[in-house]
Amino acid sequence: MSAPDESIPSMPTPDIIMDFGRLQRCGIEEAVFCEFKRSEQIEHILSLAKEKQHRLLLTRLTPEKFVQLSESWIRQLEYNPTAHCAVFGDNVSLAAPTRIGIISGGSSDASVCEEIKTTLNFHGIGCDLHQDIGVAGLWRLQERLPVLRHYAIIIAVAGMEAALPTVISGLVNAPIIAVPTSVGYGIASGGHVALNACLASCAGGVMTMNIDNGYGAAVAAIRIYKQIVG
Repeated sequence: MSAPDESIPSMPTPDIIMDFGRLQRCGIEEAVFCEFKRSEQIEHILSLAKEKQHRLLLTRLTPEKFVQLSESWIRQLEYNPTAHCAVFGDNVSLAAPTRIGIISGGSSDASVCEEIKTTLNFHGIGCDLHQDIGVAGLWRLQERLPVLRHYAIIIAVAGMEAALPTVISGLVNAPIIAVPTSVGYGIASGGHVALNACLASCAGGVMTMNIDNGYGAAVAAIRIYKQIVG
C-alpha cells in the first residue's frame, strides 16, 4: 500500500456559525441543540456567546454531557437536570399575568414539560405547570378546568394514546398545542401512537408537535403569545 500523499491538504473543521440575529428577525432567541454535539463544540459555542455578550439556551444537554464540560463553564450555566436544559447569561423578569398553561398526562412526561417551561422562562414568559391530570383519571382534569379556562394558550403533553390534547380541546376555547411523548408500553413506546393520535384528533384545530419536542411547542406558544399581547 502506498503512503498517503502529504501534498493533499486535510479538510478543515467547519466553522460554527451562530444566529445571534434571530431575536430581531423572528422574536425567538438562538438555541443550541446539544444532543449530538461534543463537549468541545458546546464550549466553543459558549465562547462565541460570551464574546458577543449574548444569552443562550442549551437544549438536550444530558447530565452526563453536562459534567463533561469544564468546571469554569459549568459554573457559568444554570442547569435544569429534569429539562436537560441550561441557560447561559442573566435571567429575565417574567411577564405578568401568566397566560400559558402546561398540562401533562402523567409525571413521566416531566422532562418534556420542564423543557417547555425553561424555554418559555428564558424568553421572559411565565407559565403554570399542571402535571399528572391525564384522562385515566378524568376527575383530575375536571377539577382543574376553572383554572385552565383562564389561559390564553394551553400546551398539552401526553404519551400512551395521547387523548389529553383532544379532551382539553373540547373543553376550553384556548389554542391547544399538543406534544406527544415517547412514554408508553409496547406498541405505544417511542411515541408514534401518541403522534398519530394527535394528528388524527377529532377536535378541530389541535396543533401537533413532533414526539418529545417540548422546545418546538414552547416556540410555537411564544409566537402566538406575542401576537396576543403585542
